[in-house]
Amino acid sequence: MRSDISPFLARVFGLLLLGFVRLLTGAQARWQGCPPKAEQRIYFANHQSHADLVLMWAALPEELRSITRPIAAKDYWTKTPLKQWITRAVFNAIYVDRTKTTDQDPLEPLIEALNQGDSIILFPEGTRGNQEEPQAFKSGLYNLAQKFPQVVLVPAWINNVQRVMPKGEVVPVPILCSVTFGAPIALGAGEDRSTFLARARQAVMDLRES
Repeated sequence: MRSDISPFLARVFGLLLLGFVRLLTGAQARWQGCPPKAEQRIYFANHQSHADLVLMWAALPEELRSITRPIAAKDYWTKTPLKQWITRAVFNAIYVDRTKTTDQDPLEPLIEALNQGDSIILFPEGTRGNQEEPQAFKSGLYNLAQKFPQVVLVPAWINNVQRVMPKGEVVPVPILCSVTFGAPIALGAGEDRSTFLARARQAVMDLRES
């Protein structure tokens, strides 16, 4: 009986959280470069707040949320039992260990999820930035694009979310936010890492003016 209750509670809490996030931020999704489609994708976006994960999740339609797993920093999202339960039971998130205390490849959980057919939400900067422009992208997106050429790479720009939950704050502020999804990109034949990552970063920044 208990195993039946937990998924039910997760679904109810997810619906309540979705309603709260959309009421607080609007969570508007703008599909300007591609339609919302149930195909395996890597969504990659700018990163300025821990709320980025929540807003990206809320912006996706239900049929995509069910097959898309956001990346979550393990050191932050497992600090409390509630955060851990939300990321596990509601978001079905993939934890990434940023402390580097083990020899495990940080991409290993992402590779496992992609091998299982999941889509993922990735923040290639790795850490949150404080500037309007994203920081340089780390190599993870390039490595995944090499390993999974069949997965569609979709850039996204998250707007205003840093004002909802500024760094160091715990009380969210109602601000209209949006996520703009752009045209997919692909790793070119023979394209080197630095060229691809610069192009991917530019694809995200180009969506700011959309």
